[in-house]
Amino acid sequence: MDSNETFIENEEAPTYAPSIPVPNVQELVRKDPFQVPQRYVRDLENRPKDTDMSHLSSLIPVIDLSLLLMGNEEELNKLDLACQRWGFFQVVNHGVAKEVLQKMKDAAAEFFELPLEEKSKYAMPSNDIQGYGHAYVVSEEQILDWSDALILVVHPSYFRKLKFWPKSPKGFEEIIEEYSNAIRKVAMELLQSFSLIMGMEKDALLGLHRQLVQAYRVNYYPACSKPDQVLGVSPHSDATTISIIMQEDDVCGLQIQHNKEWVPVNPIPNALVVNVGDVIEIWSNGKYKSIEHRAVANDKKARISHASFLVPHDEVDIEPLDHMLNSQSPQKIYKRVRYGEYLRSSMKMKLEGKAHTKMARIETLA
Repeated sequence: MDSNETFIENEEAPTYAPSIPVPNVQELVRKDPFQVPQRYVRDLENRPKDTDMSHLSSLIPVIDLSLLLMGNEEELNKLDLACQRWGFFQVVNHGVAKEVLQKMKDAAAEFFELPLEEKSKYAMPSNDIQGYGHAYVVSEEQILDWSDALILVVHPSYFRKLKFWPKSPKGFEEIIEEYSNAIRKVAMELLQSFSLIMGMEKDALLGLHRQLVQAYRVNYYPACSKPDQVLGVSPHSDATTISIIMQEDDVCGLQIQHNKEWVPVNPIPNALVVNVGDVIEIWSNGKYKSIEHRAVANDKKARISHASFLVPHDEVDIEPLDHMLNSQSPQKIYKRVRYGEYLRSSMKMKLEGKAHTKMARIETLA
């Protein structure tokens, strides 16, 4: 444990932001597979379009983590370009055992098949978004996402609120722990490579976090009889440093915005999907892009995705790093913000593209 962790180990587990309780989507579908209540129906311009962009999916960069760890220049260059042009990439040879990934998938699937009464024992409280339920619901009028979620802070361990960690299925807590530890290792290795492509010593970014805080969110997207009218998760960028997603191998639902089109991220078996978060965009003064992404529903089967969010400690100030200013980008486009304030400000809004980044942007006169 480093000295920063020792220094702050006595602090209380943070509370994040309230979210208004809304109906359970899985239960709605169970009662009537054909109903899509009006609260979930998107305006025409916000609905998934018929245009099929899957031919672009193969262009999403694939990064070999084992090569990055060897300091391979070509792979570091691929990472640099991926973060500038796409803000998303898939990672292979990441070192997480297939069994660890599969156990996490199986246990989460079992959890969502439990009766609602059992899952509701872990319901989100009125003042926070840890637990089972729905996040980012801030008004009775907003259009809702076609999904349910379990959200937990997993690291540091003294930030955990164990009353929200499901006791069922048996061993679920230990499986989340094992999976999250493996993902954390991948994240730390990736951050070393990010440090290098940003022109710093390899441990520099980790040091800037003061402490690497980690959360786990598992989303359940029920099948929908009218998938062209709903979204599983609204378009947004992540208020994180990086996010690491495990998809199902056989069902596609994640889409990313690229050149104003929505491109599906087709699953590569056992690969992990990584996206640049707002914090990297701010530190890099916009060189690396935190890209909008969303999830779509489908009418054939339910889908589960697992997202791990890696973020700085609440008390860290984030702003563009001086050495990221150059002739292409001579002015800072972001101001200094306290990370905890930035994160909570984003959580108090509905997910709406990059609207939440406004609090960190320096307004320029046109």
